[in-house]
Amino acid sequence: MKILVINPNTTASMTDHIGKAARAAASPGTEVTAVNPVHGPRSIEGYFDEAMSLAGLLETIHRSPDCDAVVIACFDDTGLDAARCLTDKPVIGIGEAAYHFASMISNKFSVVTTLARSVPALEHNLARYGLIARCARVRSSEVAVLELEQPGSNARQKISAEIGLAVVEDNAEAIVLGCAGMAGLAADLAAEHGLPVLDGVTCAVKLAEAMAGLGMRTSRLGGYAPPPAEKLKHIFPAG
Repeated sequence: MKILVINPNTTASMTDHIGKAARAAASPGTEVTAVNPVHGPRSIEGYFDEAMSLAGLLETIHRSPDCDAVVIACFDDTGLDAARCLTDKPVIGIGEAAYHFASMISNKFSVVTTLARSVPALEHNLARYGLIARCARVRSSEVAVLELEQPGSNARQKISAEIGLAVVEDNAEAIVLGCAGMAGLAADLAAEHGLPVLDGVTCAVKLAEAMAGLGMRTSRLGGYAPPPAEKLKHIFPAG
């Protein structure tokens, strides 16, 4: 089985970090390829960055047909609906995957994300997925995405402090880490705080394996119908 994991920003070190977390979660025999677009924002923190990343993300999917499932490794689930129009392979957003997993192991969960500007987009997604009532709160740790890549930063401490507040103030029974750059922190933070802490990359990889293994395909009827071939040729010329 082949899973394509796409980091929609252009920071290669973060892509490497995400790829390691994805491979650690994958089953034996699953091949994980982690990539990022050449052009686009260095990090995705809010609506503007999300919009600027879409062209690179979609072109990457269009030019990578040889996979059994696609994981979009941005917690905003950047371009998720458009990506599902480009391929009938399962396309999993790490935010959607983590929310669904959290809703099945807790009554209420809180999300700990990066900057405050990212909070509304995550709240909108929770409402769209029908899970807003299960989320106690989306909390900002005020950690910039690229800060997660800086050795010696206090990003982990800020995230941990916000988890502590979520337990006390939100009565959260589980925590969802709201950034792909937080991949790899979940187990350590879960042990520290004594509750489930979910990393979206891990959840998405396991869900992608399950859906691909069951032979599931994205519906081509209605909203996820593929774009006309002529339109694709115009948008993505050969080369």
